[in-house]
Amino acid sequence: LFLWILEMVTPKSKSAALCIGEEQPKNCFTELQVLKGHFDIVRFLVQIDDFSLFASGSHNGELILWDTLDWTIQAYELILWEEAPGDGQSEIRMGQQKQTEMSIQHLTSDGELVVAAVGSGLYVYNAVMKMVVAYRKIAHDSDVLHTMLLDNGLVMSCSEDGSVRIWELQDLPLAAEPASSGFFGMFGTFGRSGKQAAGAPVKKLLDVPGLRSLELIGDLIGHSGAVQMFLSFGERALVTCSADHLLIVWKDGERESQLRSLALFEKLEEMQGL
Repeated sequence: LFLWILEMVTPKSKSAALCIGEEQPKNCFTELQVLKGHFDIVRFLVQIDDFSLFASGSHNGELILWDTLDWTIQAYELILWEEAPGDGQSEIRMGQQKQTEMSIQHLTSDGELVVAAVGSGLYVYNAVMKMVVAYRKIAHDSDVLHTMLLDNGLVMSCSEDGSVRIWELQDLPLAAEPASSGFFGMFGTFGRSGKQAAGAPVKKLLDVPGLRSLELIGDLIGHSGAVQMFLSFGERALVTCSADHLLIVWKDGERESQLRSLALFEKLEEMQGL
């Protein structure tokens, strides 16, 4: 499938005002280039940095990074969840998966990392290093609908199951340190990066530089229907919307507790000063 690049053309109309019966101006966009690279429906686009790089995600799990200077492919990643057989291939095979389990529903980026919602899982790709840094096959009980990278490096996701979850990218343990069971349950092998040769050797998990774990640190339970998306207002609040017709405003409980404690101490100091 193709992506069409449109170029904006300034209309030559002398006046922006139109009267009834006058000829309407033509579309101010014209086709500039057609980008070929996907083999299924392209579902989502996201800008990665200041107009020089963007990513596209498709229904069959393809994540492609595009350069807007010459409109060429900078990186290609095929996201398939099943572990590869022991034949030396580094591709994660589908097995008997449903199509939605590998489809990219949403993409978000902070200029360095790209988070992809893939079925009920999350996939974190480093656009600078052009490699996967973390993923979790089952992040929710149903399809992930929306994701966000917060300013403090946390990842948020919401799902059809009505949950909103907060994840933290954590450094992997050293070779001599024990790893959590969640870490080992998170990874299989990686997808094919940059359309590498099928016979390329699979690296051991801890031998891959830059690899991190995606650990669950918060679960917001309040909606009874699918959570469609959310908005973050920094330290002030988080707003979620759902198919249950509700919007819920959430606050950072730890921060609110600290503010209450600070207010209490200030009140006590005032009372002692009287």
